Amino acid sequence: MKRSLACLVLLAGALLQPVWAGQKPAPVSTEDDRIYDQVRMRLADDADVKGGALEVTVKDGEVLIKGRVDTEKGKTKATKLAKKVKGVKSVDNELSVGPPV
Repeated sequence: MKRSLACLVLLAGALLQPVWAGQKPAPVSTEDDRIYDQVRMRLADDADVKGGALEVTVKDGEVLIKGRVDTEKGKTKATKLAKKVKGVKSVDNELSVGPPV
């Protein structure tokens, strides 16, 4: 019980720290969240990309894709699929091509 209470107090302190310091927490972009979800689904569902294990980040409509794909075709297709998502401004494709290491 004491351990749970201590964890809760630490968590609350971490969450409230920016408020105590007079800082505003970073705004959460629901548009970026939507873009992230749609890009992830497209990459994961595509047979060439097989993107379930790829790392995707989105900031202000700019998509970054990292990880490894089996073929150059998969890498190219990942960029095309991400660009098709409404709201995507640019795609930075840092995928490596080749078998898993």
